Amino acid sequence: MAQPGKAAINFIFITLLIDVMGWGLIIPVMPDLISQLKNIPVNVASPYGAWLLSAYAVTQFVFAPVIGNLSDKYGRRPVLLGSLIGFGIDYLFLALAPSYGWLFIGRIIAGITGASFTTASAYIADVSTAETRAKNFGMIGAAFGLGFIIGPALGGLLAGLGIRAPFYAAAILCLLNTLYGYFVLPESLSKEHRRDFHWKRANPFGSLLLFKRYPTIGKLAISFFLIYMAAQSVQANWNFFTIYRFQWSEKMVGISLAVVGLLVGLVQAGLTRVINPKIGNERSIYLGLILYSVGLILFAFATAGWMMFAFLIPYCFGGIAGPALQSVLAGHVPPNEQGELQGALTSLMSLTTVFGPPLMNNLFKYFTTAKAPFYFPGAAFFLGAIFMIGSALVAWITLRKEKPVLA
Repeated sequence: MAQPGKAAINFIFITLLIDVMGWGLIIPVMPDLISQLKNIPVNVASPYGAWLLSAYAVTQFVFAPVIGNLSDKYGRRPVLLGSLIGFGIDYLFLALAPSYGWLFIGRIIAGITGASFTTASAYIADVSTAETRAKNFGMIGAAFGLGFIIGPALGGLLAGLGIRAPFYAAAILCLLNTLYGYFVLPESLSKEHRRDFHWKRANPFGSLLLFKRYPTIGKLAISFFLIYMAAQSVQANWNFFTIYRFQWSEKMVGISLAVVGLLVGLVQAGLTRVINPKIGNERSIYLGLILYSVGLILFAFATAGWMMFAFLIPYCFGGIAGPALQSVLAGHVPPNEQGELQGALTSLMSLTTVFGPPLMNNLFKYFTTAKAPFYFPGAAFFLGAIFMIGSALVAWITLRKEKPVLA
């Protein structure tokens, strides 16, 4: 087994980069694919896109804690490689889908095996010290950011070859990623730090008992949950909203998401490394959540396409909150429970993707139809801002109460 170090971080960074590129490739074309398969307008198709995200999230909620606990027993490497194979199969299903139902099958397969984020997070925790944890978790965000620079831009261009071309490209990338990981990805969890597998700790609700064992983590998990619920207003709705509101093409959607990836990469790989050591985790959390909220409110009231690009700056700069909060959470559990913690957090993220997309996309659809009391396509972004503000309040109350205990 390779010794933990910079090389291990680089391996996981490149693995996630290619993995995220695969998903980024298909985002620009999903609205039009669903519209074609269902023969409905894009704004009406939005909830159908949300249900696909929820199908993935439900299966991931059930299986993520199992995968996280398996990685605590058998190591991170085999679990991560298996998840990448699952994603490759998923994209092949999407590429060949003759009906909307096939899209569901592919998403369920990906949800069962989709442990790349869970296992990668545990991998980062394995090779990090208390001083480098926030910086290294920021590298995960940077990989996601760079993946979303290359993936969506390439997906928008490939759409010119046909609406299904990006799905084939995504499948090839994921399978190449598996091959890459097989040869170069070292194991990070030494045998002395492994533990036995227990179904009680691996079932989706049992994994959440971790939050009960560590009360501070349980409270901060609420803040974590609200952040990801708010983010669904962008992640689930951006492509549908911009195509409908500003008549963007797949290429323009891809370019906008590439800009998101560039900004996220700059924040996670650069800004986080500068700001976090200077102001600490707690202030980084508050500052990031405020910036998130400002960006979402600006999205909600944007009246021209160029505004969406401008308003991405405060929103993406809010990304300094995530690594700081994750660092605080990881600092409260021992090494042999990091996989369980990341599995529990991934379960929370999956729950937000179960409930968030249907909530946000149906809100978008409702406020773009005659049934609504007034026309407000940005309603989902406004609700997201409310969730971000709530997350900041929960974090502030929790960390303020913890200080006297630590003192």
